[in-house]
Amino acid sequence: MGVMVQEQTGLFHLQSTDMSYLIQIVDGYPVHVYWGSRLKHRESMPDLLIHTPAGAGLDRLPQEYPQYGSGDFRNPAYQVELEDGTRITELKYDGYRISKGKPPLPGLPAVYAEDESEADTLELILKDAYSGLQVVLLYTIFADRNVIVRSARLSNEGKGGLRIRRALSASVDITGKQEMEMVYLSGAWAREGNITRRPLLQGETRIDSKRGISSHQFNPFAALVAKETTEYHGEAFGFSLVYSGSFEAGAEVDSFGSTRFGIGINSFDFAWLLSPGESFQTPEAVMVYSGQGLGDMSRTYHRLYRTRLCRGKYRDEERPILVNNWEATYFNFNADKLVAIAEEGAKLGIELFVLDDGWFGKRDADNSSLGDWYEDRRKLPGGLADVAERINRLGLKFGLWFEPEMISPDSELYRKHPDWCLHVPERRRTEARWQLVLDYTRKEVRDYIYDSLSAIFSSVPVAYVKWDMNRGLTEIGSADLPPERQAETAHRYVLGLYELLERITADFPHILFESCSSGGGRFDPGMLHYMPQTWTSDNTDAVERLKIQYGTSLVYPVSAIGAHVSAVPNHQVGRMTPLDFRGDVAMSGNFGYELDLTKFTEEEKETVKHQVAFYKQIRGLVQKGDLYRLKSPFEGNESAWMFVSEDKGEALVFCFQVMAVPNPPRRTLRLDGLDPELEYEVQSGHRGEKSIIGGDRLMKLGLPLAYEQKDYESRWFRLQALKPGKS
Repeated sequence: MGVMVQEQTGLFHLQSTDMSYLIQIVDGYPVHVYWGSRLKHRESMPDLLIHTPAGAGLDRLPQEYPQYGSGDFRNPAYQVELEDGTRITELKYDGYRISKGKPPLPGLPAVYAEDESEADTLELILKDAYSGLQVVLLYTIFADRNVIVRSARLSNEGKGGLRIRRALSASVDITGKQEMEMVYLSGAWAREGNITRRPLLQGETRIDSKRGISSHQFNPFAALVAKETTEYHGEAFGFSLVYSGSFEAGAEVDSFGSTRFGIGINSFDFAWLLSPGESFQTPEAVMVYSGQGLGDMSRTYHRLYRTRLCRGKYRDEERPILVNNWEATYFNFNADKLVAIAEEGAKLGIELFVLDDGWFGKRDADNSSLGDWYEDRRKLPGGLADVAERINRLGLKFGLWFEPEMISPDSELYRKHPDWCLHVPERRRTEARWQLVLDYTRKEVRDYIYDSLSAIFSSVPVAYVKWDMNRGLTEIGSADLPPERQAETAHRYVLGLYELLERITADFPHILFESCSSGGGRFDPGMLHYMPQTWTSDNTDAVERLKIQYGTSLVYPVSAIGAHVSAVPNHQVGRMTPLDFRGDVAMSGNFGYELDLTKFTEEEKETVKHQVAFYKQIRGLVQKGDLYRLKSPFEGNESAWMFVSEDKGEALVFCFQVMAVPNPPRRTLRLDGLDPELEYEVQSGHRGEKSIIGGDRLMKLGLPLAYEQKDYESRWFRLQALKPGKS
């Protein structure tokens, strides 16, 4: 396994335990041969070799990093402009390198190998002799995962300047597979994670973000699937971009039924000057193959991102149960009110109190003070340290909300440095939520934010940070860049953000960072490299969260999904749902509460006590187990999913019915992921009953399931494998 080369035929075979990826050099061009289930490597595989069709030129060749202007009329993977204004380059194969392990990408987040035996990396070196452009295509294959990680490094080895106008991370031409479909996540603020599936017809199917962030509208992920592919069966080819800025991903079907898929930085409004001797590294694309449906693809992503993308102390630690004061108080609070909520939380077993927006500057509404990161002594007379210490004495850790990438025009920082925001001279500055975006391309801006936050982290016992970002980028220009580099601003912003996050998370490793962007506006693998969890959506309605969390799990692990119980009527949709139902939905993620605990009745407090105690028992399984999606909320009135331990000895099932069904039919729920040879003790959370059922019967016949005749009903079942001989 690893990377095998046949020098005489120019064939490169990347092989893992269950997957193969083959590339061939044809007439000097790297050509895509195969990607799918594992093939046995043989000394000679003439049946796989590709030959250029007579008279067809490049337009029929399934390339690995195609160019435009030399006979291929489909979408290119890259485009470079020369000093004379021409855009024609022709990359030809110039050699290869193979190394053990996986090299990091300078300045960019990336998945990693903890030991070099986990992976092998192939570098294909391509050159354009005329311009001096060199492109190195990087491929890493993991030995025990159905994963290929791809990126490209563009270097100027010529004498003149080059301007990169397009540089995708990966491009794949898939041939011989008809009637494919594209699956992706779409939505809007408060409606993130909707699963969209559409057939690929001749022409283009494209998703993207031009907002400077990965966006609520589309996630930087897509999968190409066979028409017959389901959650459990069929082929799926996943593409996920480890990047937090504007992106593009698209499939183009040509007149012969071949599908070209590319993903990378959005080429719209992007350019990058490459002086002689300089290089440009693209973000990486994580490509996953599954021959067993979308569920298997998702679990491959989950395991990889949870253990080889996330880092630090909290990668493997169980996450704390928190209460956040935002929907409890909004901006109207004082120290005593915060401590009162924390006191109730301590009685209920909650472990972390999070102080949200409104604690700094003169922040009584969302129209001021962003950038003024010092406590408001009107609300907090003793300062943050006093509140944190009072909360710590109750046995809770203390967390804090920041929005460090923003600046309010009504702030001391803006009055002192009005040029520190992204802006274009003589143009209006578009405000969203009465705020502008700080120019993170500038080192002095990043240093100011680092100094402001680190001063707090060094003097206040902060154990958790919610890092928010509430708007997209407009007037994307920097006072620090010359005119010829203004089109680099958006990407340089992202690089500046990564530089700051690398610095601050390294210097304060004890802090659990959670990313947020008005909810899921920047839920992407790039942020997960620095912050192991993300606030999934500002919409906390339990019914809507069924879809949001189900869809998000298509690529992201449950350990990354923040999920809270909020008050009713729900603040986003006004719906009334039972506390049990809200709790069961939220316990299917990183669990917490976002409401005023002091307003609970005694009965509600008892319910919360039980929820908190139960989640402490199951959170290791929820956050680290394998997720199996059983019923989709996008397809009906019911939803169901389950978590299974790695050894298949333990499982947890959650089931949800949104609206009551009159005179319902007899229901069973087929489970998945169990060991068919084992017997399981099944405990019903609703009735408290226990029964012993074989794993084979649970997966083939199903678990009997009955709901009460009420709207918004949920059920959970715990499964424990019995030792051999016990029944």
